[in-house]
Amino acid sequence: MGRGHPRYARYYARVSPALERSLAPHRRALLAGLSGRVVEVGAGNGLNFPHYPPAVTEVLAVEPEPLLRSLAEASAARAAVSIKVVDGVAEDLPAGDASFDAAVTCLVLCTVTDQAGALAELRRVLRPGGELRFLEHVRAESAGRRRVQRVLDATVFPLLVGGCHCGRDTAAAIEAAGFTIGRVKRLGTADTGIPFPSAPQLLGAATSGSAQ
Repeated sequence: MGRGHPRYARYYARVSPALERSLAPHRRALLAGLSGRVVEVGAGNGLNFPHYPPAVTEVLAVEPEPLLRSLAEASAARAAVSIKVVDGVAEDLPAGDASFDAAVTCLVLCTVTDQAGALAELRRVLRPGGELRFLEHVRAESAGRRRVQRVLDATVFPLLVGGCHCGRDTAAAIEAAGFTIGRVKRLGTADTGIPFPSAPQLLGAATSGSAQ
Protein backbone atom coordinates (compact mmCIF):
# COMPACT_ATOMS: atom_id res chain seq x y z
CA MET A 1 0.00 0.00 0.00
CA GLY A 2 1.37 3.41 -0.93
CA ARG A 3 1.09 6.80 0.73
CA GLY A 4 -2.08 7.77 -1.13
CA HIS A 5 -4.57 5.58 0.74
CA PRO A 6 -4.87 6.88 4.33
CA ARG A 7 -8.55 5.91 4.68
CA TYR A 8 -7.89 2.32 3.72
CA ALA A 9 -4.80 2.26 5.95
CA ARG A 10 -6.99 3.13 8.94
CA TYR A 11 -9.46 0.42 7.97
CA TYR A 12 -6.69 -2.15 7.49
CA ALA A 13 -5.16 -1.28 10.86
CA ARG A 14 -8.50 -2.01 12.52
CA VAL A 15 -9.47 -5.22 10.76
CA SER A 16 -6.18 -6.98 10.00
CA PRO A 17 -5.60 -8.33 13.54
CA ALA A 18 -8.88 -10.24 13.28
CA LEU A 19 -7.47 -12.28 10.37
CA GLU A 20 -4.42 -13.40 12.32
CA ARG A 21 -6.04 -16.56 13.67
CA SER A 22 -6.02 -17.87 10.08
CA LEU A 23 -3.00 -15.99 8.73
CA ALA A 24 -0.48 -16.36 11.57
CA PRO A 25 0.45 -19.99 10.75
CA HIS A 26 1.15 -18.98 7.16
CA ARG A 27 3.24 -16.01 8.30
CA ARG A 28 5.32 -18.42 10.40
CA ALA A 29 5.74 -20.73 7.41
CA LEU A 30 6.68 -17.75 5.25
CA LEU A 31 9.55 -16.78 7.57
CA ALA A 32 10.65 -20.18 8.86
CA GLY A 33 14.35 -20.91 8.40
CA LEU A 34 15.42 -17.38 7.50
CA SER A 35 18.78 -16.13 8.75
CA GLY A 36 21.08 -13.15 8.38
CA ARG A 37 19.94 -9.80 7.02
CA VAL A 38 16.39 -9.55 5.68
CA VAL A 39 14.51 -6.79 3.87
CA GLU A 40 10.71 -6.78 4.11
CA VAL A 41 8.81 -4.53 1.73
CA GLY A 42 5.35 -3.22 2.50
CA ALA A 43 5.69 -4.21 6.15
CA GLY A 44 2.29 -2.68 6.97
CA ASN A 45 1.55 -2.61 10.68
CA GLY A 46 4.23 -5.19 11.47
CA LEU A 47 2.17 -8.35 11.73
CA ASN A 48 5.08 -10.46 10.44
CA PHE A 49 7.48 -9.19 13.08
CA PRO A 50 6.65 -11.66 15.90
CA HIS A 51 7.34 -14.59 13.56
CA TYR A 52 10.93 -13.85 12.53
CA PRO A 53 13.22 -16.67 13.73
CA PRO A 54 16.19 -15.94 16.04
CA ALA A 55 18.76 -16.64 13.30
CA VAL A 56 17.69 -13.39 11.60
CA THR A 57 20.25 -10.78 12.66
CA GLU A 58 18.54 -7.70 11.23
CA VAL A 59 15.35 -6.75 9.38
CA LEU A 60 14.97 -3.61 7.31
CA ALA A 61 11.20 -3.11 7.13
CA VAL A 62 10.09 -0.68 4.42
CA GLU A 63 6.63 0.88 4.68
CA PRO A 64 5.47 4.07 2.87
CA GLU A 65 2.13 4.65 4.63
CA PRO A 66 2.61 6.87 7.73
CA LEU A 67 -0.05 5.35 10.01
CA LEU A 68 0.96 1.77 9.27
CA ARG A 69 4.63 2.68 9.61
CA SER A 70 4.03 4.09 13.09
CA LEU A 71 2.22 0.90 14.11
CA ALA A 72 5.07 -1.15 12.64
CA GLU A 73 7.58 0.81 14.71
CA ALA A 74 5.65 -0.10 17.86
CA SER A 75 5.58 -3.75 16.82
CA ALA A 76 9.31 -3.67 16.05
CA ALA A 77 10.03 -2.45 19.56
CA ARG A 78 8.40 -5.62 20.93
CA ALA A 79 10.03 -8.03 18.49
CA ALA A 80 12.62 -10.62 19.49
CA VAL A 81 14.91 -9.72 16.57
CA SER A 82 16.38 -6.38 15.53
CA ILE A 83 13.98 -4.58 13.17
CA LYS A 84 14.47 -1.12 11.69
CA VAL A 85 11.34 0.42 10.15
CA VAL A 86 11.93 3.01 7.43
CA ASP A 87 9.93 5.08 4.96
CA GLY A 88 10.27 3.95 1.35
CA VAL A 89 8.67 2.21 -1.59
CA ALA A 90 9.34 -1.18 -3.12
CA GLU A 91 10.36 0.33 -6.45
CA ASP A 92 13.19 2.36 -4.86
CA LEU A 93 14.57 0.53 -1.84
CA PRO A 94 16.89 2.43 0.52
CA ALA A 95 19.59 -0.25 0.43
CA GLY A 96 22.77 -1.13 -1.40
CA ASP A 97 23.30 -3.79 -4.02
CA ALA A 98 23.53 -7.40 -2.79
CA SER A 99 23.16 -6.27 0.83
CA PHE A 100 20.59 -8.80 2.07
CA ASP A 101 20.44 -12.56 2.48
CA ALA A 102 16.67 -12.72 2.04
CA ALA A 103 13.67 -10.60 1.09
CA VAL A 104 10.05 -10.90 2.20
CA THR A 105 6.85 -9.77 0.51
CA CYS A 106 3.53 -10.43 2.19
CA LEU A 107 0.26 -9.25 0.60
CA VAL A 108 2.06 -6.31 -0.99
CA LEU A 109 2.96 -7.13 -4.61
CA CYS A 110 -0.73 -6.67 -5.40
CA THR A 111 -0.51 -3.00 -4.40
CA VAL A 112 2.79 -1.75 -5.81
CA THR A 113 2.48 0.66 -8.73
CA ASP A 114 5.19 -1.08 -10.75
CA GLN A 115 5.36 -4.78 -9.93
CA ALA A 116 8.22 -5.50 -12.33
CA GLY A 117 10.18 -2.55 -10.95
CA ALA A 118 9.62 -3.69 -7.38
CA LEU A 119 10.83 -7.20 -8.15
CA ALA A 120 13.87 -5.82 -9.97
CA GLU A 121 14.72 -3.80 -6.85
CA LEU A 122 14.35 -6.88 -4.65
CA ARG A 123 16.69 -8.77 -6.94
CA ARG A 124 19.16 -5.87 -6.84
CA VAL A 125 19.42 -5.77 -3.04
CA LEU A 126 19.61 -9.56 -2.63
CA ARG A 127 22.98 -11.27 -2.72
CA PRO A 128 23.41 -13.83 -5.50
CA GLY A 129 21.63 -16.96 -4.35
CA GLY A 130 19.56 -14.97 -1.85
CA GLU A 131 15.99 -16.00 -1.22
CA LEU A 132 12.71 -14.22 -1.88
CA ARG A 133 9.89 -15.42 0.38
CA PHE A 134 6.41 -14.47 -0.73
CA LEU A 135 2.82 -14.77 0.48
CA GLU A 136 0.67 -13.03 -2.12
CA HIS A 137 -2.85 -13.21 -3.45
CA VAL A 138 -2.93 -13.89 -7.17
CA ARG A 139 -5.24 -14.38 -10.11
CA ALA A 140 -7.81 -17.15 -9.88
CA GLU A 141 -7.52 -20.49 -11.65
CA SER A 142 -10.93 -20.54 -13.33
CA ALA A 143 -11.60 -18.41 -16.41
CA GLY A 144 -14.81 -17.03 -14.92
CA ARG A 145 -13.16 -15.81 -11.75
CA ARG A 146 -10.25 -14.34 -13.70
CA ARG A 147 -12.75 -12.32 -15.74
CA VAL A 148 -14.31 -10.97 -12.54
CA GLN A 149 -10.86 -10.00 -11.23
CA ARG A 150 -9.96 -8.23 -14.48
CA VAL A 151 -13.18 -6.20 -14.39
CA LEU A 152 -12.65 -5.26 -10.74
CA ASP A 153 -9.02 -4.27 -11.37
CA ALA A 154 -10.10 -2.04 -14.26
CA THR A 155 -12.85 -0.33 -12.25
CA VAL A 156 -13.25 -0.09 -8.49
CA PHE A 157 -10.95 -2.53 -6.70
CA PRO A 158 -7.72 -0.44 -6.65
CA LEU A 159 -9.71 2.59 -5.50
CA LEU A 160 -11.51 0.78 -2.69
CA VAL A 161 -8.76 -1.54 -1.44
CA GLY A 162 -5.68 0.59 -1.02
CA GLY A 163 -4.43 0.40 -4.59
CA CYS A 164 -4.70 -3.40 -4.66
CA HIS A 165 -5.02 -5.39 -7.88
CA CYS A 166 -6.68 -8.75 -7.29
CA GLY A 167 -5.84 -10.46 -10.58
CA ARG A 168 -2.08 -10.18 -10.99
CA ASP A 169 -0.08 -13.20 -12.14
CA THR A 170 2.56 -12.65 -9.49
CA ALA A 171 4.30 -16.01 -9.91
CA ALA A 172 4.96 -15.23 -13.58
CA ALA A 173 6.21 -11.77 -12.64
CA ILE A 174 8.63 -13.24 -10.08
CA GLU A 175 10.08 -15.57 -12.70
CA ALA A 176 10.23 -12.79 -15.32
CA ALA A 177 12.32 -10.75 -12.87
CA GLY A 178 15.00 -13.43 -12.90
CA PHE A 179 14.05 -15.46 -9.82
CA THR A 180 13.76 -19.22 -9.83
CA ILE A 181 10.72 -20.38 -7.89
CA GLY A 182 11.39 -23.43 -5.76
CA ARG A 183 8.64 -24.47 -3.44
CA VAL A 184 5.17 -23.00 -3.71
CA LYS A 185 1.84 -23.77 -2.07
CA ARG A 186 -1.56 -22.56 -3.24
CA LEU A 187 -3.90 -21.44 -0.48
CA GLY A 188 -7.58 -20.61 -0.49
CA THR A 189 -10.12 -18.82 1.65
CA ALA A 190 -10.48 -21.86 3.91
CA ASP A 191 -6.75 -21.63 4.65
CA THR A 192 -6.27 -17.89 5.13
CA GLY A 193 -9.70 -16.40 5.79
CA ILE A 194 -9.20 -14.02 2.84
CA PRO A 195 -12.17 -14.21 0.45
CA PHE A 196 -12.37 -13.98 -3.33
CA PRO A 197 -11.48 -11.80 -5.22
CA SER A 198 -8.34 -11.62 -3.03
CA ALA A 199 -8.04 -15.40 -3.21
CA PRO A 200 -6.28 -17.65 -3.99
CA GLN A 201 -2.91 -16.94 -2.39
CA LEU A 202 0.56 -18.32 -3.10
CA LEU A 203 3.05 -19.11 -0.33
CA GLY A 204 6.51 -19.86 -1.60
CA ALA A 205 10.20 -19.16 -2.04
CA ALA A 206 12.36 -18.18 -4.99
CA THR A 207 16.10 -17.84 -5.46
CA SER A 208 17.92 -14.87 -6.94
CA GLY A 209 20.67 -15.22 -9.51
CA SER A 210 23.23 -12.52 -10.29
CA ALA A 211 21.93 -8.98 -10.25
CA GLN A 212 21.08 -7.56 -13.66
